[in-house]
Formats: sequence, C-alpha cells, structure tokens
Amino acid sequence: MEANRKLRVYFDTTIPNMLFADDRPDWTAVTWRLWDSCAAGDYEVFVSNIFFLELRKTNEPKLSLMLEQLDRIEHREYDETEEVVDLARDYVSHGVLTQRRFNDCLHIAYAVINNCDVLLSWNMDDLAKKSRLEKVKIVNAISRYKEIMIVAPDEFLEGATDDHLQND
Repeated sequence: MEANRKLRVYFDTTIPNMLFADDRPDWTAVTWRLWDSCAAGDYEVFVSNIFFLELRKTNEPKLSLMLEQLDRIEHREYDETEEVVDLARDYVSHGVLTQRRFNDCLHIAYAVINNCDVLLSWNMDDLAKKSRLEKVKIVNAISRYKEIMIVAPDEFLEGATDDHLQND
C-alpha cells in the first residue's frame, strides 16, 4: 500500500445505525470515535445504493439523525453494476451466505470490486466467521479480486488491519 494513500473503508448500514443505538453504549462510543476520524478526513469512506436503501427503512427521527451525521463525512456512493451483482451471486453460490442474506453479499461485493481495503460492520457474528472469510477469500481469488478485510470498528480502530494492509 502506498504510504500516502488513505485507507479506503466501506460502511455497511450497521455503522450509522450504531451512532444512535441505546442498547449497546460500548459500540456507540466506538462508532462515534470512528465517525469523528472520518469527519476529520482520516479515511476515504464509501457506501453504496444498497446502504441507502437499507438506511431508509429506519424510522424517524433516527433516520434524519443518521443522514445529518452522514453529511458530516466526505463519502462516495457506489452504484449497482452487473459486476457487483454477479460477485454477490458468486458468494451465495459458494456458500458465503444464503440468498436470504443477499444484501450482505452485495455489501461485500461493492467493497471488493471498488478496491476498498476494509469493510466495516457491526454484523460480525455473521460476516466475520473464519470459515466465511475463507470462502470470501477463495471466491475473490477465483474471480481475480484482491482480499478484503471485514472487521468491526473496534478492531479497526485498534489496528487489526495494519499487518494485513502492509502486506498488500
């Protein structure tokens, strides 16, 4: 990785949701630290159209609060492409997740195809199981895409990605 290049991070929908979660104050505090770093321009932040489709299912006033915070950070939105959908389908066909979890496969595909370094999610029980990450790695290798780190914000802020990214 180039020394001057900022990390490219992709947010799934759990990230802004956790800003205003009453049931996990520990995760909320970490998410605010991450958000402030993003607002300061420490990372290149990416989201997708599926991110906004999921986000807009949130009830008011939480939706407005999240959108207001999203305006604080510079971010780019990826549009859906055939390549993204095809890779997400490959994830399903290789058992990364089931068809019922297709949106999660889309999040991974957006991050991979658009060359993000890290996908950040609080949905780690499902996304970051070792066997699942291995399947993502295999599908990406078969399709000639680079590896993607999928981590929770607390691991990310603690530097869990440093060793991996230095090897790129």
